[in-house]
Amino acid sequence: MKIAVAGIGYVGLSNAVLLAQHNEVVALDVVPEKAELINARKSPIVDPEIDRFLAQADLNLTATTDPRTAYEGASYVIVATPTNYDPETNHFNTRSVESVIGDVLRINPRATIIIKSTIPIGYTKALKERLGVSNIIFVPEFLREGKALYDNLYPSRIIIGDSTPKAHEFARLLLEGGRRKDTPVLFTGSTEAEAVKLFSNTYLAMRVGYFNELDSFAVRKGLNTREIIDGVTLDPRIGHFYCNPSFGFGGYCLPKDTKQLLANYTDDAVPERLVRSIVETNSIRKDFIADEILKKKAGRIGVYRLIMKSGSDNFRESSIQGVIRRLKAKGAELLIYEPALKADQFEGIPATRSLEKLKQECGLIIANRWNDELEDVRSKVYTRDIFGNN
Repeated sequence: MKIAVAGIGYVGLSNAVLLAQHNEVVALDVVPEKAELINARKSPIVDPEIDRFLAQADLNLTATTDPRTAYEGASYVIVATPTNYDPETNHFNTRSVESVIGDVLRINPRATIIIKSTIPIGYTKALKERLGVSNIIFVPEFLREGKALYDNLYPSRIIIGDSTPKAHEFARLLLEGGRRKDTPVLFTGSTEAEAVKLFSNTYLAMRVGYFNELDSFAVRKGLNTREIIDGVTLDPRIGHFYCNPSFGFGGYCLPKDTKQLLANYTDDAVPERLVRSIVETNSIRKDFIADEILKKKAGRIGVYRLIMKSGSDNFRESSIQGVIRRLKAKGAELLIYEPALKADQFEGIPATRSLEKLKQECGLIIANRWNDELEDVRSKVYTRDIFGNN
């Protein structure tokens, strides 16, 4: 069958590639360069598995910037456009989602619309009632940047926010494209599926925040962080995963999803303390990191990469940005090394694409995640990366 995918980011492209193994898939984006790259079988995002599939797999995949070309004749339209958190409204900005849905209802109203963008709890039900339609299904995504296609090929679970025949068929399509045929599949209400997404990411944020607070305690008390984490995580109920300290949780999902979940609590006047603390601990951690850096009085401070984590090309909400803003506000002299940055400055801070310049001109280099290309200046690198992984 024909499937359209609106939005060629991590979510959209990984789903497009997955489904193009057995279906005709047309990917749509407003950026012509992205469509051109995909049609040339090159990935516009950093993801080794997507690179390999585009180069080697037999995919029925094309890309376009024309909505009519994408939507006409499609049985399913997947919406994977960005929904950034708007601090003024305390909600996700869902305008891009509604724009796509409006186009689909105008061009191909019989298509089943699958929302994979992250949305507020209760959004799908309210939208269907407002538009007077029943053909919209929310299907949450649980992907890691840089491993998006891998996580679609070997998913931990598939959650479908609907139980109609079309919902079951879409679950079958996802299983057909994946490699893990015993993947658990759960059919829920749309609002429950939206809650699964936000509560899952907020739990992950809580875990990051927990081990960061453990690390802050160890640093201030002169203790060995690794020894404490190794001992704590030997408990099988806790486990030795997602426990590497950092400058804070960042990226496209965790910061905005935790804030949106907190906003849902506020709207419903539900008693809570933990979710608010998870949001606040991330800011507290960045304050702590900035203070520790300033204590070193090392002169010019170099920033090694703006990206959210190793193997990513995404600067969005990376935790190191929060740290450098705090350092800048306190008068620190900074130099940013970011080879993916085309400009010679970032938010008024000088930037370079020369690693040697960073090493030579800075007395201290801060790195959210360690990289072996810093080995020759290890003595002046400040990082809280204990285990050398993301």
